Amino acid sequence: MTRLVLDDLTNWITAAAGEHSHDLAAHVEARTGASRRAAQAALRRLVDAGWLARTGSSRRPVFAPGGLRQVARAYTLHGLQEDLPWQRDFAPHFALPPHVARMVQHGFTELVNNAADHSGGTSVTVSLRQTPTHAQLLVSDDGVGVFDRICAAFTLDGPQHAMLELSKGRLTSAPHAHTGRGLFFSSQLADVFDIHANNTAYQRRAWEGGGWQKGRALPRQGSSIYMAIALNTTRTLDGVLNAWSLGGDGIAFDQTRVPLRLLTTEGQALDSRAQARRVGARLATFKRAEIDFDGVTDVGHGFTDELFRVFAGANPQVELVAVNATPRIEALVKIARVT
Repeated sequence: MTRLVLDDLTNWITAAAGEHSHDLAAHVEARTGASRRAAQAALRRLVDAGWLARTGSSRRPVFAPGGLRQVARAYTLHGLQEDLPWQRDFAPHFALPPHVARMVQHGFTELVNNAADHSGGTSVTVSLRQTPTHAQLLVSDDGVGVFDRICAAFTLDGPQHAMLELSKGRLTSAPHAHTGRGLFFSSQLADVFDIHANNTAYQRRAWEGGGWQKGRALPRQGSSIYMAIALNTTRTLDGVLNAWSLGGDGIAFDQTRVPLRLLTTEGQALDSRAQARRVGARLATFKRAEIDFDGVTDVGHGFTDELFRVFAGANPQVELVAVNATPRIEALVKIARVT
């Protein structure tokens, strides 16, 4: 068998090993049309590569999923209930630490539900892979693309401003049915989180302080969202929910952080009141907002005055906190607060 066929086998061999542990070679033969000899050779190579574990005798082998596991499935979005694919097609075939499995389940159901309810597409492809170190989830739909959807719903100028709003959380184009928590909290659960949509990409790396940055886009229509969680992480779903709740109980989502690096490019300052108003958009729905100046080297008086005096004066119920600011920016913020 060719290498290409072996790569295709890894998309479904994990589930097949659990369901056909005593007759796996016959199942591969029937499903692919390969000869028995070719099927047995492929299984040996999958065992050597870590995709399968083999016990039993040479004449009566017993197969099980190995250290590498993967399930990839495509679904029609119309009428899709996101919990059923997880319970039926994915969860039974993986051996994740319980707290990691809980986070993967949360990300899986939220991202698949977003595709069903918001993408405007017809189908979604879901792939979950377990390696010795990580769980990796990829959800791809053929819809309008998440950034275009947000721009249309909120009259925004482009993907940059759509990503700024996504980074705050509590953003949804269907407020009657959603609270805007799903994509935000899925990104916070992951060590690696990438959003690709219509030739635009943004990425978040937890070890880099959690800030969003521009990524290298995939040339495809629709949205593809990738998340990876280390199997040895100490992060938990409850811990992440608690971190964004002022009460520390994970019930309310009432504090946020705004990464200003999303509004600027190298060599350009945040200088205008219009930029400040974009930062302040929807912050009145939170009780506390950290304004993250990481990666921002220069701002103007108009920006800090609009945000820390005008917005703050109109919304005294919101605590604005400047973080990662240079001494000069801190001074500008201080002057704006007392003016």
